Amino acid sequence: MTREEIDQVAAALDEAEHTRRQIGLLSIAHPGMTMDDAYAVQAAWVEKKKRNGRRVIGRKIGLTSKAMQQALNIDIPDSGILFDDMLFENGGTVPEGRFIQPRIEAEIAFVMSGDLKGPDVTVADVLTATDHVAPSLEILDTRILRVDPETKKTRNVCDTIADNAANAGVVLGRHKLLPTEIDMRWMGAIVFRNGEVEETGLGAGVLNNPAGGIAWLANRLAQYGDWVRAGEIVLSGSFVRPVEARPGDKIIADFGPYGLVDCRFE
Repeated sequence: MTREEIDQVAAALDEAEHTRRQIGLLSIAHPGMTMDDAYAVQAAWVEKKKRNGRRVIGRKIGLTSKAMQQALNIDIPDSGILFDDMLFENGGTVPEGRFIQPRIEAEIAFVMSGDLKGPDVTVADVLTATDHVAPSLEILDTRILRVDPETKKTRNVCDTIADNAANAGVVLGRHKLLPTEIDMRWMGAIVFRNGEVEETGLGAGVLNNPAGGIAWLANRLAQYGDWVRAGEIVLSGSFVRPVEARPGDKIIADFGPYGLVDCRFE
Protein backbone atom coordinates (compact mmCIF):
# COMPACT_ATOMS: atom_id res chain seq x y z
CA MET A 1 0.00 0.00 0.00
CA THR A 2 1.13 3.55 -0.69
CA ARG A 3 1.55 6.14 2.04
CA GLU A 4 -1.53 7.93 0.74
CA GLU A 5 -3.62 4.74 0.88
CA ILE A 6 -2.44 4.01 4.42
CA ASP A 7 -3.40 7.49 5.63
CA GLN A 8 -6.77 7.32 3.87
CA VAL A 9 -7.63 4.00 5.52
CA ALA A 10 -6.54 5.28 8.95
CA ALA A 11 -8.80 8.32 8.49
CA ALA A 12 -11.69 6.08 7.42
CA LEU A 13 -11.28 3.90 10.53
CA ASP A 14 -11.20 6.97 12.75
CA GLU A 15 -14.39 8.28 11.12
CA ALA A 16 -16.06 4.87 11.53
CA GLU A 17 -15.26 4.87 15.23
CA HIS A 18 -16.72 8.33 15.75
CA THR A 19 -19.84 7.82 13.64
CA ARG A 20 -20.26 4.13 14.63
CA ARG A 21 -20.71 3.28 10.95
CA GLN A 22 -18.54 0.39 9.83
CA ILE A 23 -16.46 0.45 6.67
CA GLY A 24 -16.04 -2.44 4.22
CA LEU A 25 -13.35 -5.11 4.43
CA LEU A 26 -9.91 -3.72 3.71
CA SER A 27 -8.85 -7.14 2.45
CA ILE A 28 -11.35 -6.70 -0.40
CA ALA A 29 -10.60 -3.04 -1.13
CA HIS A 30 -6.84 -3.74 -0.96
CA PRO A 31 -6.42 -7.42 -1.94
CA GLY A 32 -2.62 -7.18 -1.89
CA MET A 33 -2.56 -5.87 1.69
CA THR A 34 0.14 -7.47 3.86
CA MET A 35 0.51 -7.67 7.63
CA ASP A 36 3.17 -4.95 7.40
CA ASP A 37 0.65 -2.76 5.54
CA ALA A 38 -1.93 -3.47 8.24
CA TYR A 39 0.44 -2.48 11.03
CA ALA A 40 1.31 0.67 9.07
CA VAL A 41 -2.40 1.56 8.96
CA GLN A 42 -2.68 0.88 12.68
CA ALA A 43 0.35 3.07 13.38
CA ALA A 44 -1.08 5.91 11.28
CA TRP A 45 -4.37 5.69 13.19
CA VAL A 46 -2.52 5.65 16.52
CA GLU A 47 -0.63 8.82 15.56
CA LYS A 48 -3.90 10.46 14.53
CA LYS A 49 -5.43 9.63 17.92
CA LYS A 50 -2.39 10.99 19.74
CA ARG A 51 -2.62 14.26 17.78
CA ASN A 52 -6.24 14.46 18.89
CA GLY A 53 -5.22 14.26 22.55
CA ARG A 54 -5.41 10.56 23.33
CA ARG A 55 -2.69 9.06 25.54
CA VAL A 56 -1.23 5.57 25.14
CA ILE A 57 -1.56 3.52 28.36
CA GLY A 58 -0.60 0.09 27.08
CA ARG A 59 -1.03 -2.65 24.53
CA LYS A 60 -3.07 -5.74 23.78
CA ILE A 61 -2.18 -9.08 22.28
CA GLY A 62 -4.76 -11.02 20.30
CA LEU A 63 -5.15 -14.24 18.36
CA THR A 64 -3.12 -16.20 20.89
CA SER A 65 -5.27 -19.34 20.90
CA LYS A 66 -4.81 -22.13 18.36
CA ALA A 67 -8.52 -22.07 17.49
CA MET A 68 -8.49 -18.37 16.56
CA GLN A 69 -5.22 -18.68 14.64
CA GLN A 70 -6.57 -21.59 12.62
CA ALA A 71 -9.78 -19.67 11.90
CA LEU A 72 -7.73 -16.86 10.31
CA ASN A 73 -5.12 -19.16 8.78
CA ILE A 74 -2.17 -17.62 10.64
CA ASP A 75 0.34 -18.96 13.10
CA ILE A 76 1.25 -15.84 15.10
CA PRO A 77 -0.63 -13.46 17.40
CA ASP A 78 -1.36 -9.81 16.63
CA SER A 79 -1.23 -6.67 18.75
CA GLY A 80 -2.84 -3.27 19.23
CA ILE A 81 -2.69 -0.13 21.38
CA LEU A 82 -4.61 0.80 24.55
CA PHE A 83 -5.57 4.46 25.03
CA ASP A 84 -6.61 6.36 28.15
CA ASP A 85 -10.26 6.64 27.06
CA MET A 86 -10.49 2.84 26.82
CA LEU A 87 -10.10 2.22 30.57
CA PHE A 88 -13.38 1.47 32.38
CA GLU A 89 -13.89 1.07 36.11
CA ASN A 90 -14.48 -2.41 37.50
CA GLY A 91 -18.22 -2.65 38.16
CA GLY A 92 -18.87 0.38 35.98
CA THR A 93 -21.22 1.05 33.09
CA VAL A 94 -20.41 1.32 29.42
CA PRO A 95 -22.61 4.13 28.04
CA GLU A 96 -25.17 3.41 25.36
CA GLY A 97 -23.84 4.05 21.88
CA ARG A 98 -20.16 4.01 22.90
CA PHE A 99 -19.38 1.03 20.67
CA ILE A 100 -20.68 -0.56 17.46
CA GLN A 101 -20.76 -4.32 18.14
CA PRO A 102 -19.03 -4.83 21.50
CA ARG A 103 -17.86 -8.24 22.64
CA ILE A 104 -16.07 -9.31 25.81
CA GLU A 105 -13.06 -11.52 26.49
CA ALA A 106 -11.48 -12.60 29.80
CA GLU A 107 -7.73 -12.05 30.05
CA ILE A 108 -4.79 -11.70 32.40
CA ALA A 109 -3.43 -8.15 32.38
CA PHE A 110 0.24 -7.38 33.06
CA VAL A 111 1.17 -4.03 34.62
CA MET A 112 4.80 -3.34 33.85
CA SER A 113 7.38 -1.93 36.28
CA GLY A 114 10.27 -2.02 33.80
CA ASP A 115 10.92 -1.70 30.10
CA LEU A 116 11.07 -4.78 27.87
CA LYS A 117 13.31 -4.29 24.85
CA GLY A 118 13.85 -7.11 22.38
CA PRO A 119 15.17 -9.05 20.69
CA ASP A 120 15.60 -12.19 22.79
CA VAL A 121 13.20 -11.25 25.59
CA THR A 122 12.34 -14.38 27.61
CA VAL A 123 9.50 -15.32 29.95
CA ALA A 124 11.92 -14.79 32.86
CA ASP A 125 12.58 -11.25 31.60
CA VAL A 126 8.82 -10.61 31.49
CA LEU A 127 8.32 -11.77 35.07
CA THR A 128 11.18 -9.55 36.27
CA ALA A 129 9.74 -6.50 34.47
CA THR A 130 6.17 -7.05 35.73
CA ASP A 131 4.90 -5.13 38.77
CA HIS A 132 1.78 -7.28 39.03
CA VAL A 133 -0.86 -9.10 37.04
CA ALA A 134 -4.61 -8.67 37.40
CA PRO A 135 -7.78 -10.31 36.13
CA SER A 136 -9.37 -8.26 33.37
CA LEU A 137 -12.02 -7.97 30.71
CA GLU A 138 -11.19 -6.75 27.24
CA ILE A 139 -13.94 -5.01 25.28
CA LEU A 140 -13.64 -5.73 21.58
CA ASP A 141 -15.28 -3.73 18.81
CA THR A 142 -14.91 -3.60 15.06
CA ARG A 143 -14.90 -0.56 12.84
CA ILE A 144 -14.82 -2.95 9.88
CA LEU A 145 -17.65 -5.24 8.82
CA ARG A 146 -17.25 -8.77 10.14
CA VAL A 147 -18.68 -10.21 6.92
CA ASP A 148 -18.92 -8.65 3.46
CA PRO A 149 -22.66 -8.64 2.55
CA GLU A 150 -22.05 -9.42 -1.13
CA THR A 151 -19.24 -11.96 -1.17
CA LYS A 152 -19.86 -13.33 2.37
CA LYS A 153 -16.12 -13.12 2.88
CA THR A 154 -15.10 -12.71 6.52
CA ARG A 155 -12.44 -10.43 7.94
CA ASN A 156 -8.88 -11.69 7.79
CA VAL A 157 -5.92 -10.92 10.02
CA CYS A 158 -4.98 -7.79 8.02
CA ASP A 159 -8.44 -6.32 8.59
CA THR A 160 -8.14 -7.02 12.31
CA ILE A 161 -4.62 -5.62 12.71
CA ALA A 162 -5.44 -2.41 10.84
CA ASP A 163 -8.49 -2.01 13.09
CA ASN A 164 -6.17 -1.74 16.12
CA ALA A 165 -6.58 -5.49 16.70
CA ALA A 166 -10.32 -4.92 17.33
CA ASN A 167 -9.36 -3.11 20.54
CA ALA A 168 -11.95 -0.94 22.27
CA GLY A 169 -11.73 -1.08 26.06
CA VAL A 170 -10.41 -2.75 29.20
CA VAL A 171 -11.74 -3.34 32.71
CA LEU A 172 -9.11 -4.19 35.34
CA GLY A 173 -9.86 -6.26 38.43
CA ARG A 174 -8.89 -5.00 41.87
CA HIS A 175 -6.65 -7.94 42.80
CA LYS A 176 -2.93 -7.32 42.23
CA LEU A 177 -1.00 -10.57 41.96
CA LEU A 178 2.73 -11.22 41.85
CA PRO A 179 3.35 -13.28 38.70
CA THR A 180 6.14 -15.24 40.38
CA GLU A 181 3.79 -16.46 43.12
CA ILE A 182 1.04 -17.95 40.94
CA ASP A 183 0.90 -20.43 38.08
CA MET A 184 -0.85 -18.32 35.44
CA ARG A 185 -1.52 -21.41 33.33
CA TRP A 186 -4.12 -22.39 35.95
CA MET A 187 -5.51 -18.87 36.44
CA GLY A 188 -8.89 -19.09 34.75
CA ALA A 189 -12.34 -17.58 34.68
CA ILE A 190 -16.02 -18.37 34.36
CA VAL A 191 -17.67 -15.69 32.20
CA PHE A 192 -21.33 -14.94 32.90
CA ARG A 193 -23.77 -12.87 30.87
CA ASN A 194 -26.84 -11.89 32.89
CA GLY A 195 -26.21 -14.72 35.33
CA GLU A 196 -25.74 -17.47 32.73
CA VAL A 197 -22.39 -19.12 32.03
CA GLU A 198 -21.23 -18.27 28.51
CA GLU A 199 -17.54 -19.27 28.51
CA THR A 200 -14.86 -20.83 30.70
CA GLY A 201 -11.12 -21.08 30.19
CA LEU A 202 -7.62 -21.22 31.63
CA GLY A 203 -4.54 -19.07 31.15
CA ALA A 204 -2.76 -22.00 29.53
CA GLY A 205 -4.86 -21.29 26.46
CA VAL A 206 -2.63 -18.27 25.86
CA LEU A 207 0.47 -19.81 24.29
CA ASN A 208 0.69 -22.20 27.30
CA ASN A 209 1.83 -19.27 29.46
CA PRO A 210 0.43 -15.72 29.25
CA ALA A 211 3.91 -14.31 29.96
CA GLY A 212 5.04 -15.90 26.70
CA GLY A 213 2.71 -13.56 24.84
CA ILE A 214 4.34 -10.53 26.47
CA ALA A 215 7.77 -11.83 25.42
CA TRP A 216 6.50 -12.33 21.85
CA LEU A 217 5.22 -8.73 21.80
CA ALA A 218 8.49 -7.24 23.03
CA ASN A 219 10.45 -9.19 20.43
CA ARG A 220 8.06 -8.21 17.61
CA LEU A 221 8.21 -4.53 18.58
CA ALA A 222 12.01 -4.64 18.47
CA GLN A 223 11.79 -5.14 14.71
CA TYR A 224 10.35 -1.61 14.50
CA GLY A 225 12.54 0.04 17.11
CA ASP A 226 9.75 -0.03 19.69
CA TRP A 227 9.41 -1.66 23.09
CA VAL A 228 7.07 -2.35 26.03
CA ARG A 229 7.41 0.49 28.52
CA ALA A 230 7.33 0.65 32.31
CA GLY A 231 3.87 1.64 33.53
CA GLU A 232 2.03 0.16 30.56
CA ILE A 233 -0.88 -2.26 30.87
CA VAL A 234 -0.48 -5.23 28.54
CA LEU A 235 -3.41 -7.57 27.88
CA SER A 236 -1.89 -10.98 27.28
CA GLY A 237 -4.66 -12.48 25.15
CA SER A 238 -8.00 -14.14 25.72
CA PHE A 239 -8.45 -17.70 26.91
CA VAL A 240 -12.18 -17.70 26.08
CA ARG A 241 -14.18 -17.07 22.92
CA PRO A 242 -15.68 -13.57 22.62
CA VAL A 243 -19.06 -13.04 24.30
CA GLU A 244 -21.51 -10.67 22.62
CA ALA A 245 -22.33 -7.67 24.85
CA ARG A 246 -25.83 -6.43 24.06
CA PRO A 247 -27.60 -3.36 25.46
CA GLY A 248 -28.66 -4.13 29.04
CA ASP A 249 -26.21 -7.01 29.47
CA LYS A 250 -24.14 -7.44 32.61
CA ILE A 251 -20.89 -9.33 32.11
CA ILE A 252 -19.05 -10.93 35.03
CA ALA A 253 -15.78 -12.83 34.88
CA ASP A 254 -15.28 -14.89 38.02
CA PHE A 255 -11.56 -15.60 38.47
CA GLY A 256 -12.19 -17.56 41.68
CA PRO A 257 -9.57 -16.71 44.34
CA TYR A 258 -8.27 -13.92 42.11
CA GLY A 259 -11.50 -11.91 42.20
CA LEU A 260 -14.37 -10.74 40.01
CA VAL A 261 -14.30 -8.35 37.08
CA ASP A 262 -17.57 -6.98 35.76
CA CYS A 263 -19.23 -4.26 33.73
CA ARG A 264 -22.69 -3.44 32.44
CA PHE A 265 -23.75 -2.15 29.04
CA GLU A 266 -26.51 0.45 28.84
